[in-house]
Amino acid sequence: MRLHLEDLSIGQRFVSRPLPVDAPAIKAFAGQFDPQPFHLDEQAAEASFFAGLAASGWHTAALTMRLIVESVPLAGGVIGGGVEVTWPRPTRPGDVLTVESEVVDIAPSRSRPERGMIKLRSETRNQRREVVQAMTAKLVVPRRGGT
Repeated sequence: MRLHLEDLSIGQRFVSRPLPVDAPAIKAFAGQFDPQPFHLDEQAAEASFFAGLAASGWHTAALTMRLIVESVPLAGGVIGGGVEVTWPRPTRPGDVLTVESEVVDIAPSRSRPERGMIKLRSETRNQRREVVQAMTAKLVVPRRGGT
């Protein structure tokens, strides 16, 4: 079932499936999108701020997006209208990520009656329940009969 604005409530929660992250995936993403030594090479990473191989924050964000798309069944898809994101600790090889999301605000549009906006707060956690990414996204959500 796909959820419309009317189906959502403040405090409603969604939890994703676990998703493992390995060194080859970290390096492949970094090689294409964020080619910095601490994402690409274990030895260079040991001598860096991260003191070990770390996934790009954008890799963590991309994995988070996948898990949100799978776990938050919004009608019309997950359509962003803005985002605030932080990475309090790095994602490492061997981490298993899970995203926990909560609806924190709902606002029907005044000018577009067919839709509204929600704020979705999502925390991406590793297998030790440590937050590796915190994100608050404004998402466009259709109203019932609007799609």
